[in-house]
Amino acid sequence: MKQISNLDEYFEAYKKSIESPEVFWAEVAEGFSWRKKWDTVLDGNFTDANVKWFDGAQLNLTENCLDRHLVSRPDQVALIWEPNDPKENFKTLTYKELHTEVCRFANVLVSLGVKKGDRVCIYLPMVLEGAIAMLACARVGAIHSVVFAGFSSTSLVDRINDADCSVILTADAVYRGDKKIELKKIVDEALEQTPSIKHCVVLNHRNTEVAMKPGRDVWWHELLVNASSVHVAEIMEAEDPLFILYTSGSTGKPKGVLHTTAGYMVYAAYTFSNVFNYKDGEVFFCTADIGWVTGHSYLVYGPLLNGATSIIFEGTPVYPDHGRFWDVVQKHRVNILYTAPTAIRSLQKFGTDIFKGKDLSSLRVLGSVGEPINEEAWEWYHENVGGSRCPIVDTWWQTETGGILISPIAFTTPLKPAFATFPLPGVQPVLMDEKGNEIAGNGVEGNLCISFPWPGMARSVYGDHERFKNTYFSAYKGYYFTGDGCKRDEDGYYRITGRVDDVVNVSGHRIGTGELEDAINEHEAVVESAVVGYPHDVKGQGLYAFVICNTDNVEAEALERGIKAIVTDKIGPFARPDKIQVVPGLPKTRSGKIMRRILRKIAEGDISNLGDTSTLLDPGVVDKIVDGVK
Repeated sequence: MKQISNLDEYFEAYKKSIESPEVFWAEVAEGFSWRKKWDTVLDGNFTDANVKWFDGAQLNLTENCLDRHLVSRPDQVALIWEPNDPKENFKTLTYKELHTEVCRFANVLVSLGVKKGDRVCIYLPMVLEGAIAMLACARVGAIHSVVFAGFSSTSLVDRINDADCSVILTADAVYRGDKKIELKKIVDEALEQTPSIKHCVVLNHRNTEVAMKPGRDVWWHELLVNASSVHVAEIMEAEDPLFILYTSGSTGKPKGVLHTTAGYMVYAAYTFSNVFNYKDGEVFFCTADIGWVTGHSYLVYGPLLNGATSIIFEGTPVYPDHGRFWDVVQKHRVNILYTAPTAIRSLQKFGTDIFKGKDLSSLRVLGSVGEPINEEAWEWYHENVGGSRCPIVDTWWQTETGGILISPIAFTTPLKPAFATFPLPGVQPVLMDEKGNEIAGNGVEGNLCISFPWPGMARSVYGDHERFKNTYFSAYKGYYFTGDGCKRDEDGYYRITGRVDDVVNVSGHRIGTGELEDAINEHEAVVESAVVGYPHDVKGQGLYAFVICNTDNVEAEALERGIKAIVTDKIGPFARPDKIQVVPGLPKTRSGKIMRRILRKIAEGDISNLGDTSTLLDPGVVDKIVDGVK
């Protein structure tokens, strides 16, 4: 795969990718192992949301992640597991060892009756077995649905039932920092309401006593005892599903974003190699959980497709102290670090003492992901972590895009703090106004859309293609609508300004306001609620809940405790509101729609400029909400 190494090459590659996209992507795809080449490179369109890439091709993604490296790098480390507690020993798997473990677990899945097209739910901590499970599913042709092991049992139920999963993979327990989370108990609670689950495979990770239901529950290590290390990979069609990943939408029900095999593989590999300027043999440290798309594309698949060494980090950036990231960088001689602005901001407040005695000289490239990074955090990251010598690739992309769409290319793109800069080859961004017209030129702002397909894009919402079309392709006909606002400055650089729909980005986690409001409304004292985001120094966005109660005699602290407990139970602790305000009503239009822009202004403290409220059913309710803030 040809790597872009200077700005002239970028402009040349970009021009070719726009003028001759099929030729461009066919040349990129030549670098992979195919059982059968494609009949067409690209087919379909955004209007019908029926895009296909490399249609007619046959392959198995794991042969590209593993088998093809067995000749050239069998003894190179593929994965490093860095435990939550640094007193424990880290573990490694070479490409040969990882291939063996994936084949063994693929045979375990087959022994449980898993076959091509079946859905397997993965609810695991950040352990080697998480990556092994994903790869084993891909090897047998099963569709994996990884659920972040911080979600509640209720969220787990929703995701298992929506995908109709037949098997769930979990662990007894995990420590995050000094807090123990008993995953098997959460799973047991969920499985009371998931009739499709036939088998629950349990990893003994923390020697915690768990209940095992005969006939359903089985220990991971026991299944591996007789598992053969030989497994012939299933032949997959290019457009066969690879994974489902659930993301919050503006309505209550999470969407099962569906990615297919060939296009995703080509795009994840290409973007990893280019954005990070990856060099053979380098160590890549992506701090994301495998429960999020960043963990899929740039912890597991992207690095392995490029023969890289990737770190799976079980811990947190502040345990046992605030220098943990830098200990990991020093210990494993990390070359590329990819983390979230939330983590950077949370460490920034502890000053520079956390760097004392840490050798970060191995670092060559830094990355930022999950949300727009503010300029102050960018400068701190650049100066203190990168020693003012490492380029920061401020990457913009989404679960639905499969890979990075807009980003600097390390050592190629001139940097500008807090700007995602230029689109990658094959990506055609446009800014749209509220009337659906493209906004031309530079020095402009609008809603960010993409006007042409790229290989890594999602293909559907699992089981509901109409929802896929309505969510992403209906606001602007013939365009993919990202849901983000964006500025294009005088130099043509793109800067993401945040969500313009009813999705809030908290610490890099996308949370649908509808899902949150559904949970809050279950509180016995709550009649109705509305949740908006507001600027937060660490999280990027905090959650502000406006709540209407069914009585005037509500005890504020008890209400807050109750709401947070319900949200924790229904979604997870990361989704708890930061502020809760009891209000007499909500600003609604005559058609009953909540005017969230007013609530956002109030949450942000910008009450002097609330704009026109004359179209509201009851304009006076705004004054009452503002009085409540005062």
